[in-house]
Amino acid sequence: MTENDKDTEQAKAELDESVEAQPSTDDQKADLIGDAESADGNNAYLALTQLQAELFKVQEKLSTAEEQVLRMHAEMQNVKRRAQQDVEKAHRFGLDKFADSLLPIVDSLERGLESAEAADGSHNAMKEGMDLTLKLFIDTLKKFNVKQVNPVGEPFDPLLHQAVSQIESADQEPGSVLNVFQKGYTLNDRLIRPAMVVVVKAPAGG
Repeated sequence: MTENDKDTEQAKAELDESVEAQPSTDDQKADLIGDAESADGNNAYLALTQLQAELFKVQEKLSTAEEQVLRMHAEMQNVKRRAQQDVEKAHRFGLDKFADSLLPIVDSLERGLESAEAADGSHNAMKEGMDLTLKLFIDTLKKFNVKQVNPVGEPFDPLLHQAVSQIESADQEPGSVLNVFQKGYTLNDRLIRPAMVVVVKAPAGG
């Protein structure tokens, strides 16, 4: 073999080695597919992450909207309840001023009866008439839930009574009502005029 033949054989051998060292077409395709699948996986993960974030935001907005609806519903219920209470009060206490304007008439009748009782028998007929009138008047007031407060002998109650004076007494319980100057009245158990009373106090040194 000549020198030229040796060089030719060596060149062929190096070419074969170079070809064998390069990846085959199938390997290249597999690598490309793998890269594509990896990229698709990353994109899908990013899309899922974004979708989850959007879903969380929607859930937050929905929760806030539900809270607002519940608050509005509760407020509407409060408004409705207050309106009903106002209507009930208007029905129950609408006669407040009217009843208060009638009380002086009752007072006048009671004072007339007291005067008639202190006079001689010539006023008996007048007394009976006034007595019947007063009873009718008071019964009519009761029909509208207007009631007298006449607390003689009862403990003094600052919510219903107004003390005009105090008198010492060893016979009566201290703090009780000894006398009533003017009777009080309530409308549906709400005070429209306190009773004007004299209250017992303990004797000095007792």
